[in-house]
Amino acid sequence: MFFYLSKILLFLITPITWILGTLIYSIFTKNPKRKKLGFISTLIIFLIFTNSFIVDEVFRVWEIKILKTDSIKEAYDYGIVLGGVCWYDSQNDRIGVLRSFDRIYQAIELYKTRKIKKIFLSGGSGSVIDADFKESLIVKSHLIKIGIPAEDIEYEDVSRNTHENAIETKKLIPDSCNCLLITSAFHMRRAKGCFEKIGFKVSPYVVDRYSGKRKYVLDHLIVPNVEALSNWTLILHEILGYVVYYVMGYL
Repeated sequence: MFFYLSKILLFLITPITWILGTLIYSIFTKNPKRKKLGFISTLIIFLIFTNSFIVDEVFRVWEIKILKTDSIKEAYDYGIVLGGVCWYDSQNDRIGVLRSFDRIYQAIELYKTRKIKKIFLSGGSGSVIDADFKESLIVKSHLIKIGIPAEDIEYEDVSRNTHENAIETKKLIPDSCNCLLITSAFHMRRAKGCFEKIGFKVSPYVVDRYSGKRKYVLDHLIVPNVEALSNWTLILHEILGYVVYYVMGYL
């Protein structure tokens, strides 16, 4: 039930839902004052949620700082990579990567430079429609194809969210192991909290940062950008997820 409710909440907090909602209201309301207020509200919401500078600043506050690779002096037993990084084209038997696939790229580099001894993939299907999708198994096959030894890749493919990532991973990795948790910078607060809540000590290794160097250029400061809408959806989903997890006792 929690899994399905989270998908509904994600739809409700999407900025495009708010924009369309206020626009539809302003079109169909018969009250002239409310109609005017509705159009103004739509414009304000649109300008805020298509502003790249504002959403970058929100990411800057939320994201956890990067652990520099050079600071890792002793190899970790496992690099735990959280899912939500790819999709699979079954028709052509080909993997398709998302931006968060940076989690896998960074894990490969850490493995190749001997900062981690093994790669652990955590994640099954986070989709309501394609519940049988086994992401970790597909990624493992991909890693083997590009030269990572099969014996150095372990996985679980039943978890559907971050809370389950932590629970299912802890079942398979001994408590004595030293682990590096690898996930996107915006996601690390919730991920690390979930692992530590169940007594799984991990060191955070953030990747895929959305907040980079501040840009004071006209198009970034003022010009509406459709990508900002997508980024707002991502960060609002993450913040809401953190709050809900806290209330549920997962953090």
